[in-house]
Amino acid sequence: MAGCIGYTEAVRLVDAASHKTHLRPSLHPAHKKTMTDQKPVTELALPPRSPKPRRRGITSMIDFGPDTFGWSGGERGIADLLDVAAHYIDYAKIYAMNALLIPGEVVKRTTKLYLDAGVMPFAGGILFEYAWHRNEIDGLIVLLKRLAIPGLEISENYVTLSEDERARMIDRFQKENIKVVYEFGRKNPEDALSLDYLEGIVRSVAAQGIHHVTVEQCEMDLLAKDSPESLKALSAQDWFDHVVIEADPYRFPQQHVQMLRDFGRDVNLANIAPGQVLRLEGFRQGVGRAVNYSLLSGDDSRPAGIDR
Repeated sequence: MAGCIGYTEAVRLVDAASHKTHLRPSLHPAHKKTMTDQKPVTELALPPRSPKPRRRGITSMIDFGPDTFGWSGGERGIADLLDVAAHYIDYAKIYAMNALLIPGEVVKRTTKLYLDAGVMPFAGGILFEYAWHRNEIDGLIVLLKRLAIPGLEISENYVTLSEDERARMIDRFQKENIKVVYEFGRKNPEDALSLDYLEGIVRSVAAQGIHHVTVEQCEMDLLAKDSPESLKALSAQDWFDHVVIEADPYRFPQQHVQMLRDFGRDVNLANIAPGQVLRLEGFRQGVGRAVNYSLLSGDDSRPAGIDR
C-alpha cells in the first residue's frame, strides 16, 4: 500500500529518533565494574571459636549413661549427640563406674564413636579410686585396654595420694599409653582450697605432660562460700588456663552462666551433661535468654526478662 511503511522500517525510525534525544553518556573506564571487582559475600556466621584441640574454652562432657540428662550411654544416643555437637565437645567422661556397669561391647563401640568424632573419652576418677582402694591397678589397666578406653581420670575424692604416689600413678598409666586426666579436690572438703597449693598441683602434673587440672565441683562451691575473694583472684593467675572447673549439672543454666560471667566465655568447664552441651555453646556465643542474648543486647549481666 502506497504511503505505508513496514514494521521493521518503523522500528528503525523510532530507534534513530530515540538515539538523537536520549543518548546516554558512556562511563569512564574507572567507573565500569566487572564481576571480578565485586567482593564475594561472606556467609552469615557466629564469631569464631578456637578449633580443636583447644587449650581454652574446653567443654568436658560427662556421659552418665541413659539418664534424664539425655542422649548418652548407648551408641545410638551418642551418635545422635555427636552428629549435632561433636565440634563443641573436647572430652567425654565415662561416669563413675559405668565402665563396669555398662556391657563391655557397648562401651567399646561408644568409645570408638567418640574417637572417630574427635572427642577424647576417658574413664572417671571413681573407677581409679576403686582400683586403688582394692590394690588392683593392674586389673584396671587390663580393663581399660579390653574396653579400648584411651584415657583415665586420676582423682583423690575419697583416697589420698602422696606426691610420690601421684607421680608414680601418672607415670604408670602413661607408660601403658593411657592418657591421664588429673582431678584435684575432695567430694567432702572441710577447708577452702589454697590457690598456692592448687598452683603447685598444676605445675607438678604439667611437668608430667598433663596440661589441664580439673577442680572438683565441691571445692569450687566451698571456695565461693568461704573465700569469695580467692574465687575472684583465681582467674587472674597466670596458670588459670590450665584449670578446668567442674560445674553442677543440676544447677544448669544459672551456675554455668555465672561462671561465664566470672571467668569469661573461654573458661574451661567440666561435668557438662549431654543435653546441656549445645546450650552451653550458645551461652559462650551470647545466645539464649540466660545470657540476655548478649550477642544482640551487649549485656550479659542478667537474664532476659522484666527487671524491676
